[in-house]
Amino acid sequence: MAAILCENCSGQYHYTQVNQPLEISCMLLLIMLGKVFLDFFMLQVKQKNVKVSFMGYFCVSLALLDFTLLMSISFIFYFEDFALWGLRFTKYHICLFTQIISLTYGILHYPVYLAAGLDYYMTIAQTSQFPKRGQRLLYVFAVAVIWISGFFCILKVPTTYEELEIQNRFSPYQCPLYASVQSYSVSCAMVLLIGTALLACRKEVIAMLLSVRVVSFANQPVLMFSYVSNNNGTCFKWQLLTRLLLCFLGTWAPFVLLQITILFLGAQIPAYMEMNVPWLYFINSFLIAVAYWCRRHDVELTEEMWSTDPFVSWKFCFMPFNNENTEPADKPGTVIVIC
Repeated sequence: MAAILCENCSGQYHYTQVNQPLEISCMLLLIMLGKVFLDFFMLQVKQKNVKVSFMGYFCVSLALLDFTLLMSISFIFYFEDFALWGLRFTKYHICLFTQIISLTYGILHYPVYLAAGLDYYMTIAQTSQFPKRGQRLLYVFAVAVIWISGFFCILKVPTTYEELEIQNRFSPYQCPLYASVQSYSVSCAMVLLIGTALLACRKEVIAMLLSVRVVSFANQPVLMFSYVSNNNGTCFKWQLLTRLLLCFLGTWAPFVLLQITILFLGAQIPAYMEMNVPWLYFINSFLIAVAYWCRRHDVELTEEMWSTDPFVSWKFCFMPFNNENTEPADKPGTVIVIC
């Protein structure tokens, strides 16, 4: 089965088949072990004092689902052939479960990023705090709805489960896994947008990079961009875009280069590997930067506004201005980014 179409879901999703030779059970077990370790490592090292968000809850749910898949694979791999609740499980189910997870992950990129983007757009400049308990329940409900809808969308397609099972039984030395076009298109769009933004702000970026120097701030090494713009506030949005780009690339430049390399080589990564916690936090920072730029006139200089991203500090992108009417400071172009 080279492709599966989910015609009744929101949009059509095509998958590129990636064949991997068996002993696939052992390979999938090792890959999932590494992925689960990476997921929980990112959840552990991120900043803890950040505002609750849809993406934060979805990252936790993804890590738990990956852990559940790892435990299921490990259990089947160890016992090999057993019956549970009247159902017989063999090593072929390791491939089958991974395929279902891959297909489900593959169709969730668009809805997850859309929900996270809307969440940040509506809350990034929020001054009155929504009741935390109600907000948490709303995020949990939204995450549950997305997961249930994804699995239902895949499993309700006629003959999907049967075709996957037949494929595994008659091709015992192959386990076709699938690379989502959604993830590929998101990568293309991000690289294109970042490249376009860098091209549009190339003069500001070069000038700020040439003015950078390392100083000590609160006993920590920081980068100070002492470039002073001569636009007197008339090009506020372009100055802000430059600062957002530098803050974003200062943290996630390796990920951007990795995406460019993958796109250039045309590498096909199975969907169950593509959607992971580090990738989601990379997308998360990009969505926050877009939300800051779109709501730039509504952002207020409060400490609460800067606790949105677990990995990037956006505070100094708005210093010393937060709107076009801000009075010029002593060094209106100075930006400090803590590294």
